[in-house]
Amino acid sequence: MTPADAPATAVGTVRRRIEHVDTDASGVVHFSRYVSLLETFVLDHFEEHGAGLARIAELGADLAVTELTVRYRRPGAYRDPIVGEVVVEHVGAARVRVAASLLREETNGSRTELASGTLTFAAVHPTTGGPVPLPPTVRHTLKGITPDAARHDTAAH
Repeated sequence: MTPADAPATAVGTVRRRIEHVDTDASGVVHFSRYVSLLETFVLDHFEEHGAGLARIAELGADLAVTELTVRYRRPGAYRDPIVGEVVVEHVGAARVRVAASLLREETNGSRTELASGTLTFAAVHPTTGGPVPLPPTVRHTLKGITPDAARHDTAAH
């Protein structure tokens, strides 16, 4: 089964640890790194479903962030185990809006939100940077992992 054939899920999760490069001299995640971590989790989620940057490039496009909002909740620290939760909220002809949360996994199994945000990506031409439509197969794949698609998939079974 290829990632594109995987069942649709409304919320994707990606795991990793806070690394040294993510922190300031005191071992706390630098505010600017939350944005990078959120974007990494989103792009990993796309990749898991066969709609990653390499696939988009093969189809003659690239993605550029056109809008970003971030809300900081709590500090993360070096080596904290973190989970990124990603929800593709909207897929249009040339744009994708995604919500993402960065959560610390606590020793008791609970999760503490460190930051959350919304990223809007636009499809652009790889050379000129001008707007282009999302490649149809990528648009279809991303629409298949929206919460609405998951509800429709569940209702069909």
